[in-house]
Amino acid sequence: MNRVVPRKEEKGAPVHSPSQPGVVGKAFRTAFPLTLPIAAGFLFLGCSYGLLMHAKGFAFLYPVCMAYFIFAGSMEFVTVNLLLSAFDPLAAFMLALMVNARHLFYGLSMLGKYKNMGWKKPYLIFAMCDESFAINSSAHIPDDVDRGWFMLFVNLLNRWYWIGGTALGWLVGGLLPFSTKGIEFVLTALFLVIFLDQWMGEKRHLPAMVGVLASLGCLIVLGPDRFMIPSMVLMLVLFVLLRPYLDDPRPKGDGSVGDAVKDAEDMEATA
Repeated sequence: MNRVVPRKEEKGAPVHSPSQPGVVGKAFRTAFPLTLPIAAGFLFLGCSYGLLMHAKGFAFLYPVCMAYFIFAGSMEFVTVNLLLSAFDPLAAFMLALMVNARHLFYGLSMLGKYKNMGWKKPYLIFAMCDESFAINSSAHIPDDVDRGWFMLFVNLLNRWYWIGGTALGWLVGGLLPFSTKGIEFVLTALFLVIFLDQWMGEKRHLPAMVGVLASLGCLIVLGPDRFMIPSMVLMLVLFVLLRPYLDDPRPKGDGSVGDAVKDAEDMEATA
């Protein structure tokens, strides 16, 4: 009797039909443990954001709706000041574009993996964040687990960790027995920790120095109220022009997804 060799699945296509019993549950059980470390970070940062929104006088629906619809942690922190300042849609658009520009490169690298995902594809695109990208692009998905449902649950869980943390932070803010004045410093502290972590973890500090010097130069020339967007545009241009000198010399095929995510956050962390 001839041995039947199963047809190799096309890259990016689901392994099973969504109607097969147990497919959804198996994908959830596979994805959930991988998202637990992210849950710890998202719940903490989400609480910080919710607490900040409460301290600034926003009602409960504001941070929850922003977490639900925007789902861009850094931009959500920045949006707090945008909502309290003069209406400037062009500046808000440019700032959002610069802060989240790294997702353009994430999206391009995921085109093959999102192929043939059907109705899941729009949500996978919308809910992709740094951490979901890291898991979905590097995780070894077992052959008996549907790729589409696995990636959907990764994005879905990470998104709701952030939304839940935001809601919890706002609710806790109303119960604190002390004043939360000055809590907005959490944003500065967040980016400072990211910057120091990258500085201490890298031997070559040229990318960090480019970001610091570009920001400092724009601050001196344009002042504290107008330097943010020009400095990020300048950093983006410098990173593109100096890319041959900024790239780490790695053997071909080396470099993890964690490294890719870390490199993509350089501009955000040094802003």
